[in-house]
Amino acid sequence: MHLTILYRGSLVSCNYGCEYCPFAKRQQSAAELTIDRQSLERFANWIVDHPQHEFSILFTPWGEALIHSWYQQTLVRLSQLPNVRKVAIQTNLSCSLDWIDQANPDCLALWATFHPEWSNLDRFLERCNDLHQRGIRFSVGVVGFPRFKEAITALRQRLPQAIYLWINAVKAELPQLTDDDRAFFQSIDPLYELNTHHYPSLGKSCKAGESVISVDGEGTMRRCHFIKTAIGNLYDPAFETALVERPCTNETCHCHIGYVHLDYLELDKVFGAGILERVPIAYQRDEFVRASSQS
Repeated sequence: MHLTILYRGSLVSCNYGCEYCPFAKRQQSAAELTIDRQSLERFANWIVDHPQHEFSILFTPWGEALIHSWYQQTLVRLSQLPNVRKVAIQTNLSCSLDWIDQANPDCLALWATFHPEWSNLDRFLERCNDLHQRGIRFSVGVVGFPRFKEAITALRQRLPQAIYLWINAVKAELPQLTDDDRAFFQSIDPLYELNTHHYPSLGKSCKAGESVISVDGEGTMRRCHFIKTAIGNLYDPAFETALVERPCTNETCHCHIGYVHLDYLELDKVFGAGILERVPIAYQRDEFVRASSQS
């Protein structure tokens, strides 16, 4: 069996404080961080202990995880396992990248977000170029506020052309955007309009709950991050029995990590093997290698 897991532990702290971000609105104590570290170690051990299955894993923390050594070490460890196809993580890319030398570059991927109000462009680009030279697959994103247009333009001009730059549409702000704003975002990200919709999902077939699940630090399994009803626990010896096809119970789905798994949208044809790190097929391995050799 191949199972995709979106893991979100108890980490809720960040070294940035973006006012528009729902994540990381407080700092955590050493005791709270210890619990998160122990939960993560338990999860990684569970992956090791199930070599009969293959896994693709995306870490979606409510905060910045890669500033903590235990997340770096876990990504390294998981990337080296023969039963892990992909291990990816959402990050602001503020951490040192030295740990990546120990990881398997064919398995590791990053979903990096640039925050113009908190991150220095030169420093962010330095890390992007470092990843690019190491052959690590990654995407770069920016939240789609018009006030960020100048920073987005500079980022696109200086980012290697082989790297996909996506714009995260702010759904609540869409009515206030001008036609020029939307045209600008579309010129930067050819898939921008895909991210502007609340997709009908009630009763629709979705991979969530069958071949894709959300898991928290206690092992509680949910079909996805957006449906709170538990379907089982990963650490139950019979966890596989919870993996069945379930029609969606939400009216709509509007977040990339959710709607990419709706069957009728067929977004696997757009992202292919890069669906977790948000890298479209056009930016994947063969194109990536060719572009790297020319840059």
